[in-house]
Amino acid sequence: MNNSAANAGRLIWAGLRALLVLTVITGVLYPLAVTGIAQVAFHDKANGSEIKDAGGKVVGSELIGQTYNLPVKEGEETAAPDLRWFQPRPSNGLGSNSVNTQYAIILSGATNRSGDNADLIQWVKDAKAAVIKDNSTADHKVKPSDVPAEAVTSSGSGLDPHISPEYAKLQVHRVAEKNDLTVAQVEKLVADHTDDRILGFIGEPRVNVLQLNIALGQLADKG
Repeated sequence: MNNSAANAGRLIWAGLRALLVLTVITGVLYPLAVTGIAQVAFHDKANGSEIKDAGGKVVGSELIGQTYNLPVKEGEETAAPDLRWFQPRPSNGLGSNSVNTQYAIILSGATNRSGDNADLIQWVKDAKAAVIKDNSTADHKVKPSDVPAEAVTSSGSGLDPHISPEYAKLQVHRVAEKNDLTVAQVEKLVADHTDDRILGFIGEPRVNVLQLNIALGQLADKG
């Protein structure tokens, strides 16, 4: 009986020692090592790929899109876009960002509607009409054929931070007019903030809307 109790005691103590050692290794040392390596080797990505404005204030993430809307007026159900800024893909899930002063995620997700859904078809038609109207200026008219697909459809997550160079260029005349800049200045801004395919062949060229608008704000302030 005494031997059985002693053996049980040794087994319990061995189990507790193993638990303590594994807790220290997997619960303390390993997370600290991974965190340390991430902070040294991938500091920006490890901290959420944060984007800062000219004053050093964090205004969002490189990985999550934002809207640029005017304050909702009395009687309005949805906010109108602030046409001084480059606009992202349409989505009800993006956080609000007016002149980079606030950032709040509302929700994430797609519409889950099929391509022949009547509501989706109408949303796309309305979005296309709005893109044409908003981006046509006195000396530049946008044609329906100029409107790329991502200008009127949301991404699967609803949080896509990028638009195509084509959609960014479509907005150049309107942005230039609203900010008292030349078309050439804004075209150069888009070109400077267009990222090529990863490794030259993965994905498509893209423009991060938040980074582009931060640069636009700086350029407009100088002008």
